[in-house]
Amino acid sequence: MVKAYLRYEPASSFGVIASVDSNISYDSSGKHLLSPALEKIAVWHVRQGISTKTLTPSVPCRGPSLAVTSIASSPSVLIAGGYGDGSIRIWDSDKGTCETTLNGHKGAVTALRYNKLGSLLASGSKDNDVILWDVVGETGLFRLRGHRDQVTDVVFVGSGKKLVSSSKDKFLRVWDIDTQHCMQIVGGHHSEIWTLDVDPAERFLVTGSADKELRFYAIKQDSVDGESVKDGDDSSISNKWDVLTHFGEIQRQSKDRVATVQFNKSGNLLACHVAGKMVEIFRVLDDAEAKRKAKRRVNRKKEKKHGKEATEGTENGDGNIENKGESSTVTDGPIETNKITVTVPDVFKLLHTIRASKKICSISFCPITPKNSLATLALSLNNNLIEFYSIESAETKKTLAIDLQGHRSDVRSVTLSSDNSFLLSTSHNAVKIWNPSTGSCLRTIDSGYGLCSLIVPTNKYGLVGTKDGTLEIIDIGSGTRVEVAEAHGGSVRTIAALPEKHGFVTGSADHEVKFWEYQITQKPGQATKQLTVSNVRTMRMNDDVLVVAISPDAKYIAVALLDSTVKIHFVDSLKFFLSLYGHKLPVLCMDISSDGDLIVTGSADKNIKIWGLDFGDCHKSIFAHADSVMAVQFVPKTHYVFSVGKDRVVKYWDADKFEQLLTLEGHHADIWCLAVSNRGDFIVTGSHDRSIRRWDRTEEQFFIEEEKEKRLEEMFDGDLDNAYENKYVPKEEIPEEGAVAVAGKKTQETLTATDLIIERLDIAENEKKRIAEHQEEEKNNKKAVFQPNPLMIGRSPSDYVLSAFKDVHSNDLEQTLMALPFTDALKLLSYLKEWTSYSDKVELVCRIGTLLLQTHYNQLLSTPAARPVLIAFSDIFYERVKGWKDIFGFNLAAMDHIQQLMASRSDALFQDARSKLREIRAQQSKRLQDRSDTGEVVMRKKKKKT
Repeated sequence: MVKAYLRYEPASSFGVIASVDSNISYDSSGKHLLSPALEKIAVWHVRQGISTKTLTPSVPCRGPSLAVTSIASSPSVLIAGGYGDGSIRIWDSDKGTCETTLNGHKGAVTALRYNKLGSLLASGSKDNDVILWDVVGETGLFRLRGHRDQVTDVVFVGSGKKLVSSSKDKFLRVWDIDTQHCMQIVGGHHSEIWTLDVDPAERFLVTGSADKELRFYAIKQDSVDGESVKDGDDSSISNKWDVLTHFGEIQRQSKDRVATVQFNKSGNLLACHVAGKMVEIFRVLDDAEAKRKAKRRVNRKKEKKHGKEATEGTENGDGNIENKGESSTVTDGPIETNKITVTVPDVFKLLHTIRASKKICSISFCPITPKNSLATLALSLNNNLIEFYSIESAETKKTLAIDLQGHRSDVRSVTLSSDNSFLLSTSHNAVKIWNPSTGSCLRTIDSGYGLCSLIVPTNKYGLVGTKDGTLEIIDIGSGTRVEVAEAHGGSVRTIAALPEKHGFVTGSADHEVKFWEYQITQKPGQATKQLTVSNVRTMRMNDDVLVVAISPDAKYIAVALLDSTVKIHFVDSLKFFLSLYGHKLPVLCMDISSDGDLIVTGSADKNIKIWGLDFGDCHKSIFAHADSVMAVQFVPKTHYVFSVGKDRVVKYWDADKFEQLLTLEGHHADIWCLAVSNRGDFIVTGSHDRSIRRWDRTEEQFFIEEEKEKRLEEMFDGDLDNAYENKYVPKEEIPEEGAVAVAGKKTQETLTATDLIIERLDIAENEKKRIAEHQEEEKNNKKAVFQPNPLMIGRSPSDYVLSAFKDVHSNDLEQTLMALPFTDALKLLSYLKEWTSYSDKVELVCRIGTLLLQTHYNQLLSTPAARPVLIAFSDIFYERVKGWKDIFGFNLAAMDHIQQLMASRSDALFQDARSKLREIRAQQSKRLQDRSDTGEVVMRKKKKKT
C-alpha cells in the first residue's frame, strides 16, 4: 500500500515592521501608515503603534519575486501595491481585500502614483516602461516606451493631463496623456535620477540624483497669461511646447545620492532624504515671500556695491568721490527699475536636518497637519524600525517609534516552550517572547548577541548563549535578564537540554563542551528565589565545537567540530564511542531521532547525511539544498526530518525512505534556525529577512510520487520557457522614441481564457447546427426528440459563449482577445448583437467589439463574410450605448439637484463624500462613449470600402 503523508502549509509570518525593498506611505486619512512587510503590506495605526490589518496576496509566496516593491495610496480608501513579479494589486484598506490585480510589467514595479482624483494610476518598472492604468475600469490604457533604463519615479502634472517620468538613463520625459506621446525630454543630470516630486500648487518640480545639487524646474501652466509661469518669464522658455523649464539648483549637505524628495500636502515643506542617515527639510516660501526675499537680496547687493565704491573713492582721493557717486547714481537707476528675478534660494530655505540612528530607507509626510507643528514625517529605517518626527519652526523631535513588533537584525535562533504556548527568539541585541498562534510580541528583553537559546522545562526561564561567551538567564514572566554567567572563552554556539531535565550542555569555539545543572538560590538582597546554573563537568575537544546533540536516553553525546567530523562520546564516562566522517565542510547542525536509532547531520557542503547511531554507518547522503544547511530537526516520535538552508527554502524528508516529501517556499533571505513543536503539528523558522514564519500541518494527504511529478513538471516548464525565450523569441529591439504599446502582457491566465473561448465557440457552433437540423426535421413532420448538449447545462449557445468571459479579468481581456484567430473572432462578433440585450453586459460588449475591430481591422475589410455581421451589430450597438449614457447623465444630474436642495435647507456646508466618485463615473461614461465612437468609425470605414 502506498504511504500517505500530511501536508504542511504556510500559516502566518510575523516580526517584520518595515522591509527595505519598498517605500512607506500614509493613507488618505493620515491615521494609518502603510509599510512593506516582505510580501505583505502592513497597516499601522500611528497613534496606537499597532498593526490593525495586513494585506496579504492570496497566491502562495515564492520568495523575493512576490516582495512588495512600491506602495501608493489614493485619495479614497484604495491602496496600490507593486510587487517584484511586475504585478500591481489594488487593495481596499477598509475591508482588507484585494479588489483587482493588474498584470503588465515584466520586471519589478519601482514607482506608483495616483492622479488627484484617484481614477488613474501610473506605474514604472525595471522593464523601462511606464504604464497608465484605469483604476475604475480595472484595465491598462497604454504603455509608454522610450526610457533606456529603469524607471525610478512618475508624477502627474498639468491638472493630471501630463505625466513626468524619471529614469536611470539620466533623462526626464514629459508625456501627454491625451495624445499618448512624449512631448519633452529634459537632460542636464550627470548621474541617474532616483526621485522627483511636484508641489501641490504645481509651481515647481524637483529631482534628486547622485549629483551634488537638487535641480528645480518651473512648470508651465495650461493658460499662460503674464504670471502663469511661476518664477520665470515666457522668454526663458526655449520652446512654447515645453512643460518644464530649468529654474535652478540648491547645493546639498550630504555627499550620498538622493533617495527621495517629497513635498508635504500643504506644499510649504520639502524633504530630501539621501541614501544614508540624513533628511534635509526645506521651507518653501510662497510667491509674495519669495519676491520680498529676492528684493532684500538685491538691496543688500546694491549696498555692498555702494560700500565697495565708497572705499575705493576714499583711497583714490576726494576728487574721485563725486565722480564715483555720480556714476553710481546713473547705474543704479536701471537696477531699481528692472524686474526682480526670483531664484531657487529665494523660494527654498534649509530649515532642519534630521539625523537618524540607522540608514533611512523611505520617508512619508502625514497628510494631516498637526496643530502645534508644521508637519509630521515618518521614517522607515533599514533595521526594521519606523520613527515619527514632529517638524516645528525651531526644532525637530522624535515623537514615536514602532519597534516592539520585530527584531532589529536577523533572527538567529528560535525555541518553543514545552507546551508550545510561547516562542523565544534571539537577535544581536534583544530576546523576544512571542505567541506563536497570534504572532504578537509578549516580551522584549535586552541581551547580547544571542546565537542559541533554550527554554527551561518549567517554562519560567530561558537561556541564551551569546557571541561573547556568556550565558544569559531570562525570567520570562517578568521580562528581565536575571543573571549573566561567564560560561566560555569563545562564542557559545550551541545549547542542548539533557533528557532528565535537570541540566543542559553547551558547546563553544574555545574547544570545550560543558555540562550544567539548574539550581534555585536566593541571593542576598533578593526577595524571591532565582534560577542559577553551575558547571559540573567539562570535556575538552580538539577543535571548535559547532553543534552538540544528546540522545533521548541520555547515553550518547554527539559533538560536531570545525574539522568536518562528528565525535560521539558516552555521556556518563565521556569516553569516545564513534566518529562520523564524510562531510567535506563543517557540520553546522544535527539532531537525533526520538527512538535514538538515527542521527541526521547538515553541513556547509549543502548535503544532509543520515547515520545509524548504533554502528555509525552512513545510511544515505542527500544533496539537500542549493546552499549551506543551517538547521535540521526530527519531528518527535517519527523519522521525518525538516531542514532549512541559506537557499531560503524549508524541506521535509522521510529518513527511512530517503525521499524528499515537500519544499516550502516563503522566506526572502537565508534561513538561520528551525523549531518543531513537540506534537509535530507546526514548525517555526527564523530568517535573515527578520521574519518568523509558522508552517502548520493540515489534514490534506499527499503521496511521494505525486509530489515528484509536480516538481518535475515545474522544472520542465521552467526549462522549456527559458529555452523558448533564449532560442525562438527574438530579442526586443530598443523602442522608438516615445513609442506607445499595449498595456497588458500575455500570461498563463490569458492563454487559458483564450483556449476556453475557442472551445466554447466550437461547442456552440455545433449546438446551433444541431438545433437547425432539429427544426428542419420538425418542418418535415418528423417526430424527433432533441437532446441538448449536457455541457451547456441548459443554456443557449449565446449564453454558453458569454459565460466564458465570466472569469476573464478586465485587465486580461485585451490580451485574451488578441490571441484569438480571425475565424474565431468573426464567430465571436456574431454573438455581440444578442448580448447587447443584457443591460449589465453593455460595457463588456463595447470593449469586446472595439478590441476585435481594432485588432482585425484589415482582415475585416477584405472579408465579404464579415459585412453582414458588422451591419447587424452596428444597427443596435450605438443605440444601446447612447441609451445607457443618457441614463448615467440623468442620474448624475438628479444627484446634483438633490445635493443643491439639501445644501439650501441646511445651515452647515453640505459635504458630498461621493463627489469624487461621481467624477470618476462621469469619466467612465465618457470612455464608454469613446469606445462606441471608435467602433462606429471602424464600421463606417468598413461600409465605405465595401
